[in-house]
Amino acid sequence: MSNTAFAFGLGLGTHNSEGEWLEVFFAEPVLNPPAVLVNAAGTCDNRTPLSREQLIALEAELAAAGETRQAQLAAQMAGSEAPVVAVLLREDAAPATVPEAYLKLHLLSHRLVKPHGTKLQGMFGILPNVAWTSEGAIDIAELPARQLAARMRGETLEVSCVDKFPKMTNYVVPAGVRIAHTARVRLGAYLGPGTTIMHEGFVNFNAGTDGPGMIEGRISAGVTVGSGSDLGGGCSTMGTLSGGGNIIISVGKECLIGANAGIGIPLGDRCTVEAGLFLTAGTKVVLLDSEGKPVETVKARELAGKSGLLFRRNSTNGAVECLTNRSAIELNAELHAHN
Repeated sequence: MSNTAFAFGLGLGTHNSEGEWLEVFFAEPVLNPPAVLVNAAGTCDNRTPLSREQLIALEAELAAAGETRQAQLAAQMAGSEAPVVAVLLREDAAPATVPEAYLKLHLLSHRLVKPHGTKLQGMFGILPNVAWTSEGAIDIAELPARQLAARMRGETLEVSCVDKFPKMTNYVVPAGVRIAHTARVRLGAYLGPGTTIMHEGFVNFNAGTDGPGMIEGRISAGVTVGSGSDLGGGCSTMGTLSGGGNIIISVGKECLIGANAGIGIPLGDRCTVEAGLFLTAGTKVVLLDSEGKPVETVKARELAGKSGLLFRRNSTNGAVECLTNRSAIELNAELHAHN
């Protein structure tokens, strides 16, 4: 058997009353684990919780192999009341279990892989829809009984959301970021150092920023934003989940998407989209020359990925126009000081 692998993680999870996994927390996932770690973890079954005896044996094997930190985690988890799982992904394949899916989401939020850097096909079918509450993850079918039990204790069970994905900050808080409203960043988001997510900003899984950047709009699934870019309040980026679209949308470096604007094409570097302008792939765009005179009309998709463009709407005739944008967006250094 090969001693190479894609990723490894020791996780603490939650089961429903049927013993099915609802979610898993990986404190220190490992990308491209060394051979000694792969050999030590090679017999683990990521569908079945480890017993205390198995964890003690794994600790000894990891310690003997020189994997001190993972051995310490195994020792700590041996005393856990929550179910513990060891997940070894021998290759980067689509996740087949809840623990595998959660390990891959952790890899993204821990900045070990970037968006589109791991295979996530079929994840929606794997992950259960869960009630995320003040008592942790609860199976939807079991929620009414848990709510009643809490009321009988004189307490209120707070349900923060019902979703397949939890908020990232209950699992990972990357260094060097600010997040004003944590519920608006899902686990599996990738936030580069220097990223600021304001209250109206949103970042989906398998999406994110290189950082630094100011995000007051929506970064949809699969969308990446380059360093130094600013997404204005209420703006939108089209993801790949709705409508069966498969075009990967990205925003280059030093771009500005104005408030309530939106894009359905990739932007190159130093591009600006005027506030309120939604630019889809089929939008007809009038190209202007250096004197501001119309030269040609094209569909926006023909400008995808090109740098130094300014998209605006003509206030007289309503036409969408494009001209060269000679200035780069400069973010306020003081706003992006996160230390």
